Amino acid sequence: MNDELHHEIVRRLHEGQSQRGIAQDLGISREAVRRAAARHQQAREGVSPPSALPQPASRRPSLLDEYEDLMQELLARYPHLTAVRMHEELRQRGFSGRYSIVRDRLRMLRPQPTRPLVRRFETAPGKQAQMDYAQYDLDFTREGRRRVYLFSYLLAYSRRQYLCFTESQDFATTVRQHVRAFEHLGGAAAECLYDNMKVVVARWESDLPVYNTRFLAFATHYGFRPVACRPRRPETKGKVERPFHYVETNLLNGRTFHSLEHLNEVTARWLAETADVRVHRQTQRRPIDLHAEELPHLIPLPANPYDAAEVVYRSVDCEGFLTYRQNQYSAPWRYIGQVLPVRITEEQLILYGPNLEEVGRHQLLPRSSVRGRQVLSQHRPPDDRRQQYELLERSFAEWGDVGRRFLRGLLQAHRYGKAQARKILALRTHYHQHDMKTALERALTYGAFSFAAVERILHVQAQPKTALEMLADQEQDRLRDLFQTTSVPPRPSGDYQSLLFPEDSDGPQAEPSPETELRSTGQAPDAGRASPTDPAALPDPESSADGGAA
Repeated sequence: MNDELHHEIVRRLHEGQSQRGIAQDLGISREAVRRAAARHQQAREGVSPPSALPQPASRRPSLLDEYEDLMQELLARYPHLTAVRMHEELRQRGFSGRYSIVRDRLRMLRPQPTRPLVRRFETAPGKQAQMDYAQYDLDFTREGRRRVYLFSYLLAYSRRQYLCFTESQDFATTVRQHVRAFEHLGGAAAECLYDNMKVVVARWESDLPVYNTRFLAFATHYGFRPVACRPRRPETKGKVERPFHYVETNLLNGRTFHSLEHLNEVTARWLAETADVRVHRQTQRRPIDLHAEELPHLIPLPANPYDAAEVVYRSVDCEGFLTYRQNQYSAPWRYIGQVLPVRITEEQLILYGPNLEEVGRHQLLPRSSVRGRQVLSQHRPPDDRRQQYELLERSFAEWGDVGRRFLRGLLQAHRYGKAQARKILALRTHYHQHDMKTALERALTYGAFSFAAVERILHVQAQPKTALEMLADQEQDRLRDLFQTTSVPPRPSGDYQSLLFPEDSDGPQAEPSPETELRSTGQAPDAGRASPTDPAALPDPESSADGGAA
């Protein structure tokens, strides 16, 4: 019986209502009304004052009472014994009750696990930093509801932090935000704590973290050491976990934001005007003041920031576009059907040719953009038809006379033959050169001058390239240039005598070879000089043993 019901019964008794009437009106038994009246009377007379604390409910007799000692003994031997196994053991010893009461009693008897005590520790200035992400779904007045990620980097000694909302938490974004955090705080701490995010920790082996090699290269550039926390131990980096609640209750609470850029502008002002100048609850000092003491202990920044640009390979389709994040960017028309290296910075997408020369630069579309298209006028086919034909003929000439003849037949057979020719060139991305040439020969034999005919022949007779073969083909031209260069002849042994005898200027000198004389005088060697196969030209064995050519 709760206090409200007891109060209502006492009130009705004082008004003179009978116990039977009270029981009928309140829907309870007359015995309950009688006990409430007796309790009230005892409290008024001081016979047995009610306790302020709730009294434990008395436990009814149960079939398990006689087996409780056995259950405690089994739990002491097997702490993780399940209720199913306990019920089976009890039934073998004569217990006839159900599983449910065994489960409830086992829950009461089993010692509840206690969380280990977490001790707060402080670190020296510049010793440690902590980094983490938080995820939020925010409603922007201009962009609608979007999911954003809050990057947080906090210095453990001063509690001063850097915050920035991002569109993703991938490798490039994480590294760029680290660089900005270092610049904002004037340096980096000697070590930084992380959770098991894939950007930092690739996997765990033998209870040890295996760090991402790319992130280790970044950490080496700035000279700090990444430290991965153990899984399911967020309290290890509690200094950076707790401020997220402060951000939610102070920064995000009661504010409206137009866009992600506006949110970051407000965040920067909030850091400078609120978070940095408040008196911290633990340190009892302002983070901006403690940071001034910590700044000389931070690792100085290098002269050049780390380049976090992503490099990928993309194929150019028949329309002269390549795709990145579901958006299309134009490429020079002459590279249709080829795979080009692409470098993506935070704001730009840069195209490079097969020889790694820059051939185009685009403004990177935002992540929220889907099916967007950017076109540069210089990437489009030239208006001069003669020039278009020359470019196509130069590309088809890679297949020899067969390619030239097929191109002429294609342009004669179709009004829009140039468009079909560009589609055929785009097939080079997926098929080998010899398969392309064979398909053109077969199409030429039967007079099938069309893109569809060539595509059907390749589909039946050729095997498409694998992904690795597509990338390998891009390096063949560069390797071929290396193999075709004229080999450098070996230098004569006489050129090395000064290295063997640097102090003895009168030491034995080898006879200059014809190549050395030709290189030094610019004239042909004497025709009467003995050839290398002439016995007179061979060195004396004794002189060779003393100081001849090495």
